[in-house]
Amino acid sequence: MFLLIILWLVSFAFSFGVAGFIFVTMSRAAKKPWKLKLDSNFKPKISIIVPTYNEAGIIRFKLENLVKVNYPRDLMQIIVVDSNSEDQTVDIVYEFIRQHPESNIQILRQNERLGKSAALNFALKNCEGEVIVVSDADCFWPSDILEKALPFLADPIVGAVSGPKILLNPTQSWVTKSEDAYLNSMNLLKLGESKVASTLLFEGGFSAFKREMVASFDPYNTGSDDCGSIIPIIEKGYRALLLPEAYFYSSFPTTWREKMYMKLRRANQLIRVFSRYFYLLLNGRIKSSKGIIIKDILLYFVSPLMFILLMVTTISLLLIFPYFATLFLVFLIPKVRIYLFEVVQNYLLLLLAIFSVAIGKNFVTWSKPKDRTIIQGTVLHAYKLI
Repeated sequence: MFLLIILWLVSFAFSFGVAGFIFVTMSRAAKKPWKLKLDSNFKPKISIIVPTYNEAGIIRFKLENLVKVNYPRDLMQIIVVDSNSEDQTVDIVYEFIRQHPESNIQILRQNERLGKSAALNFALKNCEGEVIVVSDADCFWPSDILEKALPFLADPIVGAVSGPKILLNPTQSWVTKSEDAYLNSMNLLKLGESKVASTLLFEGGFSAFKREMVASFDPYNTGSDDCGSIIPIIEKGYRALLLPEAYFYSSFPTTWREKMYMKLRRANQLIRVFSRYFYLLLNGRIKSSKGIIIKDILLYFVSPLMFILLMVTTISLLLIFPYFATLFLVFLIPKVRIYLFEVVQNYLLLLLAIFSVAIGKNFVTWSKPKDRTIIQGTVLHAYKLI
């Protein structure tokens, strides 16, 4: 009996105690000032890559959003790389180029769909910029995003920057409400990591890389287009930063089923990314951010595995001591309930992802969410994005 209680306490400590400790320490770190050499006059030539596949419903909004960005037109190249769309995506892009000849937009077409990394690498060969910026078609930028983000790339130690995702529909359903709470927590963690050393996770809505940092996207073939591209930067000893001021907007599915599909794909990618970090760490090939990598390995590998032990010991204790169920009264607190639900859900997804990686499952291509109804001109106008 005593051993059972000890096992429960240990598994609880690793499942929730570690996550809580990391959150507290990174929250404190997030409040510290940047120790970087910023240059507000840093205006390199940039190449923006937008990968597309069947984006006829939103691609015009995306292009309208990009041409609204405050940046010298002679220093901005926009490349739309299409992966053999079966709808009118390409035609809409050509029409937009005809109507806006000053926008410096060009379109590249692949003959088959090989995944986002393949599309980005195809476009990379045609990039003229000193800074390569990647943005998904369903993500939209405030007009001053480049003015706020690029000064950080002036520091020689910074190899790449990204920004947090803000939902266009945070209150549309309980699914979007829980995702909004999760994003707020994760963005705070990534900001803390960035202040300490470097974040290891990027979002696809806005990520900017110094050209010399990107020989190719996802060179280790992790299946994670955005995070996988950071690995060589960390390996070389440079920093990748999340910048709160470089936020972008996107919608999120309103149904739990769509959310689970997106989360499982993302979790599969993260397990592959952290497996590579772990390999590089063991082989002495990581020059910086070692503490961040160890922390994330605990959070994404060890904690989910210990969660299995927590479930087993909890069920055992409930069978022996029914009054043990009083501990679950904490779920009556609304805010606590949302965060605990997200933690439990994410641990289960990570466990599924660990299993899927173990059997060789990889999400090279995927189906886009069916629910994109929130991306309408009226909504984007309201946010001053077009």
